[in-house]
This record gives sequence, C-alpha cells and structure tokens, in this order.
Amino acid sequence: MGTVMAAGLQAAGPLKRGESVPADVDVVLLCVPDSQIEAAAATVPAGPLIGHCSGATGLDVLGDREGFSLHPLMSVPAGSAPDVLEGAGCAIDGTTPRALVTATHLAHRLGMKPARVPPEDRVAYHAAAAMASNFLVALEGVAERLAATAGVTRDQLAPLVLATARQWAESGPQRALTGPIARGDEATVERHREVVAERMPELLPLWEALAEATRALAGTTVSG
Repeated sequence: MGTVMAAGLQAAGPLKRGESVPADVDVVLLCVPDSQIEAAAATVPAGPLIGHCSGATGLDVLGDREGFSLHPLMSVPAGSAPDVLEGAGCAIDGTTPRALVTATHLAHRLGMKPARVPPEDRVAYHAAAAMASNFLVALEGVAERLAATAGVTRDQLAPLVLATARQWAESGPQRALTGPIARGDEATVERHREVVAERMPELLPLWEALAEATRALAGTTVSG
C-alpha cells in the first residue's frame, strides 16, 4: 500500500523503517500494521502532520499530534500500479479541520472518493469492508468447490460473479438478486440443499444461513 500511494502521490519515499524523516516534509503517512502505528508515530519528529492507513483504528494512536487517517476501500495486491485506487472509496478522519482537509486532498489526488468515518464507526466500517471483500472471496471459493464436482471451472463461473457484482453496484441488492429463492421456487431450493448435503455436508450450515439471508433480502418466506 505504501509503495502504491507514494507512487500515486509522486511523493518522497516510501521511507524504510528507521530511516529519518527529511526536515522539509509537511506530511508523513504511516503504512504499517495497526499494532505498530503508535510506535511508528512516536518516531516522527515534531512538525509534520501524521496520517495512518488503518481502517479500524482511530486517531488516538497518534497521541496529541495533529493527524489524520486515510484508508482506501480497495484490495492492493503486491506489484499494483497507482491507478488501482482510481475510483475507490476512502475512509478519512482528522484531529483538526486542517488535518481533515489534508486527508481529503490526498484522497482526491489518488483518484479516490473520500467519506469521513468518525472514531465510533471505524470498526463497523472496517467490518463491512472485510465482509464485502474477504467474505465474498471465501464464498466464491466454496461455490468453486461445489461447481468442480459438476465439472465446472472457476473461469466458467467468473463471468456470472462479475456480472452480479456489477448489477449490485449499479442497482442495489434487491434488483440484482435472481435465482430460485427470489422467485419463491422452494422445490428447487430444497434440491439445492439436498445436493449440498450429499456432496459437501460440511458446508450445509453455511448454505442454510445464506439461504435465510437471501430469503430476507428477497422478502420471501417458507411455508410449512
């Protein structure tokens, strides 16, 4: 993340750990693990604003320093180019109006769409981001395994997943929802349950929980 953001901002750095901060620097953006933010901030000399890139962490870890947070809502694999952040959401906050303006400016420089997320909402925000990203990957991994039992590959599933994600982004969850649960076709849903129980019984609790969540989204109920 630090390398991508430094390249996108055409900024000095990234600095290596332990390397001194140049005297003419106005802003230092810490891209370190959450548990190391407080210690890293303590090594920055007085003067520049300090920012961090954690999603779940507030600004208290900066002590009494003027600072901000800037968390891109984007997965950034190693070797990514700066344009990976273009159009991404971004959670920001600041200890002062000047710090918040700085965070906003940096987000816009990177092509992101900032939204202020206050300290009391940081963990909820980060949990939602993790659900949207990591849980999606886990779910598609499960779907891939079940599809493999029928001779269907990830490459064949991928267009469906990408199209569904696009429809959700453009139209919202209710309008993007399709399939037997949305149609109220419980006979087919039960057949799905049976094949999951037969081929991958360890996944049945997950399937059942997701089926109920889908029914709630679709506004359908099961009679009987």
